[in-house]
Amino acid sequence: MDKKKKKRPGGKLKFSDEEKHDAREKAQTGKLSHKAAKTEAKADKYDKKRDKYHGKLPTTKKRVKERHFDGDKGKAKTRLRFDKETIPVQEAKWNKPKKKTVPRKAVGTTLTAVANKLHSKVYEAEHENVGAQAGHQAELIGEGVFRSGKKATRSAYRFARNTPYRREAKFEAKSVKARTKLEYQKALRDNPKMRSNPISRLWQKRNIQKQYAEARKAAKRTEKATKEAAKAVKKTGAAAVRAARRNPVLLFKAAILLLVVIMVVSLLSMCGALFSGGTGYVGASTYASGDAEMLAAEAAYAVMESDLQYKLDNYAALHPGYNEYRYDFDELGHDPYVLISILSALHEGPWTLAGVRGTLDMLFQRQYALTETVAVEVRYRTVTTTHTDPITGESYDISEEVPYNYYICTVTLDNFNLSHLPVYIMGEEGLSRYAIYMNTLGNRPDLFPGHLYPKASMIQEYTRYDIPPEYLSDETFAAIIREAEKYLGFPYVFGGSNPSTSFDCSGFVSWVLNHTGWDVGRLGARALYSICTPVSPANAMPGDLIFFHSTYKTETPGISHVGIYVGDGMMLHCGNPIKYVSTETSYWIAHFSGYGRLPPRN
Repeated sequence: MDKKKKKRPGGKLKFSDEEKHDAREKAQTGKLSHKAAKTEAKADKYDKKRDKYHGKLPTTKKRVKERHFDGDKGKAKTRLRFDKETIPVQEAKWNKPKKKTVPRKAVGTTLTAVANKLHSKVYEAEHENVGAQAGHQAELIGEGVFRSGKKATRSAYRFARNTPYRREAKFEAKSVKARTKLEYQKALRDNPKMRSNPISRLWQKRNIQKQYAEARKAAKRTEKATKEAAKAVKKTGAAAVRAARRNPVLLFKAAILLLVVIMVVSLLSMCGALFSGGTGYVGASTYASGDAEMLAAEAAYAVMESDLQYKLDNYAALHPGYNEYRYDFDELGHDPYVLISILSALHEGPWTLAGVRGTLDMLFQRQYALTETVAVEVRYRTVTTTHTDPITGESYDISEEVPYNYYICTVTLDNFNLSHLPVYIMGEEGLSRYAIYMNTLGNRPDLFPGHLYPKASMIQEYTRYDIPPEYLSDETFAAIIREAEKYLGFPYVFGGSNPSTSFDCSGFVSWVLNHTGWDVGRLGARALYSICTPVSPANAMPGDLIFFHSTYKTETPGISHVGIYVGDGMMLHCGNPIKYVSTETSYWIAHFSGYGRLPPRN
């Protein structure tokens, strides 16, 4: 009779389907993070090699004029400097055919004629003498070998000189491929839903590749158009000069006709300029997409924020298993004009919701960062057990402190502010387009009419500060503060330079100066520094400007932020929002660049 095996108590650990899913999700995310790190390291390696060979390219000196304002003398000075500029491969001298001068052409023609004459004489006599024929054939072969060797030597020379160009192009292509792969892996890591949907993965990968390809094609088209325009202007000018030399009387008649045309056009333009002068600017500053697409993009982004809000409101129910939950959430929200301006700056020309889905996902991931940290504390609970005396049979209770793990889940949501993202995701050209759109609201102030003044954003809370009365006795400083305090609470909007769109740091300072006696136009932080006279921290006075460096990633290192110094280590600046802050915190001390004294008012 077979005996049945008894089951051992316990057995394997059993996990719920949800726990298994979380474990797989965590492992997959870790694997993708590792892949992304490796891909990023590979892309950085290619970038270093590309920069290495770029440094070996031949350069030429380019003369550049700079204007600097001398605050002591109240005059502007012009300085001349020479910058190095890389020579394009097609313009390198070894890739250009040598131009033969008239003397060289004459000598070459003469030598060729003499050689042909000699060869013809030899041809006449070689059929009578076998030795002469063999010698002539050997001579012809030698000449052919010489010409081939000369040509091969020139080709080898060009090949060697063009090696840095080829290597740079090679590693540039590898870098672009690696960066495309990196963005795709980051998208998979940050969007778990995409990993289970092959169609979403394919769409995202194709979208990233398309963005890189479009960017490179646009750059090449711009470069080609610029060169062709320069060549056309050069040819036209040369033709005009030749025609003028051949017929000076015709040139005189053309000049008289041109003067008459200019007089007529100037009279007509006095009226026409009123409505036609700004046509180009209006076109460049107007949103190119249709209302339906722009409103759909705004609605899609609002839905993403709504989904995130639901997760935050029900976080404990959606992520059970912890003894305590602690929350630190920034408020959700964005400016619709900022969103549409970013999309219009990144996607030139009309765009559709389907074409910007990937960009919306990228912006959302960059704006909102949801993090979860779990802390484990060992705590004790009182456990009472009943025991029976085996001799007397009496029962008694024994209490003891038993340790257990207490899990605390801390959830944090950081809202980076959508208007801060352009400086991290755009180049100088894209930032210029974004700034124009924000200054004009895309010439569509009615697109999102629900916003209060200023049109672009809501006024935010700010910390108040009372400037000592003795500082305000200075009339110039008092005028600056009266104008600047009108905009306390206005939000930071990159490229903003007026109350309708709100401000960025330099736009705010430029606006205040232009409305308190100066006429500086719209200057950036570096340009504001150039019109000031540097002063030491010990001599800084209320009303001076204070400058900071490296507050965000810029194309070239240097001054990137400006504020108005109000004394006692305080400044009034356009942060987020416009407010008073102390300059003596660790952040501002680490980025401090210097003080600047403004020139006298007009």
